[in-house]
Amino acid sequence: MIVSALIASDYRKYKKYGGNFISILFFTQGFWAIFQYRISNAIYRRIKIPIFRHFLLFICLIWQKFTEIITGISIPYSVSIGHSFYIGHFGGIILNANTVLGNNCNISQNVTIGVSGLGEKRGVPIIGNNVYIGANSVVAGKIVIADNVLIGACSLVTTDAKNHDVLLGVPAVVISNKGSEGYI
Repeated sequence: MIVSALIASDYRKYKKYGGNFISILFFTQGFWAIFQYRISNAIYRRIKIPIFRHFLLFICLIWQKFTEIITGISIPYSVSIGHSFYIGHFGGIILNANTVLGNNCNISQNVTIGVSGLGEKRGVPIIGNNVYIGANSVVAGKIVIADNVLIGACSLVTTDAKNHDVLLGVPAVVISNKGSEGYI
């Protein structure tokens, strides 16, 4: 998808949750962070001439840090995020630079998606489509979170999750197979 289509899909997702143009554009920090990420990621992926790329990425890095200070949301330009991404609340969100998130995902405040593990197990999660990650959760390590997974609030996920799993706890365990339907 082109960057304008990705931004439009994110906007439609925010509108689905009850926002209007003015409130989304001027008062929704999650949308600001996603907008900044989409522009920066497009430059990262599409500009191939080194001198222009480095200059523009430097500007994007300054923009990212400014957005991070204002919103408390850190989304590096190298992250891979599918369409219709939604951040539910302000702040405390950290995504590792190698994070992969699928389409139509929601994350809440104070979520960390990061690197963990030792040796061959060291790495960053790959997160599928239609995944909901609840408040204060950590998803870390070289794991795969399949499609339609719900990760409950205050959970620590360090193992793979299958389609439609509902995970909860520290460490997170599967408590049902109802998935994320109704949360996305």
